Amino acid sequence: MAINNPDKNELERRAKIVAEQYDGILPYFEAFYLFSIHYSADRCLEAFHRYDQLKDKDIVPEYLISVVQEAVGHAAALSRYFWPSSIGRKSQKNLQLLKSKRGKKLREFFGLDEKSPLYNRDLRNAWEHFDERLDQYLVGRDSGMFFPTCKIGSHNLANNPVDQFFKLLDIDAECLVLMEEKYFFGPIRLEVERVANKINEFVKN
Repeated sequence: MAINNPDKNELERRAKIVAEQYDGILPYFEAFYLFSIHYSADRCLEAFHRYDQLKDKDIVPEYLISVVQEAVGHAAALSRYFWPSSIGRKSQKNLQLLKSKRGKKLREFFGLDEKSPLYNRDLRNAWEHFDERLDQYLVGRDSGMFFPTCKIGSHNLANNPVDQFFKLLDIDAECLVLMEEKYFFGPIRLEVERVANKINEFVKN
């Protein structure tokens, strides 16, 4: 068995040790997690910065919404460090335990709990399962005025039961409406900024 290519049983053995004795992260590997978290946070904030530069210019709605989608995608990647997916093989219970412990340890370090906007996965899931939601959206509606292209305007436009908005971006309220569901992304941005600042302070010290 190669040292750097352990089989499944050896991975499970090591995962059990790291999970039970080191709360999911070996001390000398902490930097790998922090740098990875910083990358996702930085990419998210960079996309939001581009959004700030473009939102008051004559930009096609499709592109502006795509920038918001990019930012949210990186925020979703960031969220998974703190709240790992429960998906995994049942036979790899120690690797599952390691994920859970690692997430808990990182949440404690960054002071995150279930009140955090990063914990709310509604907007992330709206993008990741967009095709499924589109199926349900279209099957469930058979009347009204449909707007299949991207629009810029007040999110209150989506309150009208007659008008069916596919994608609507409210710049002032920082709200993205997807198939009539409203997602306010401003709090996500603030939380990502807080995570990034925490890492910057840690590196300085």
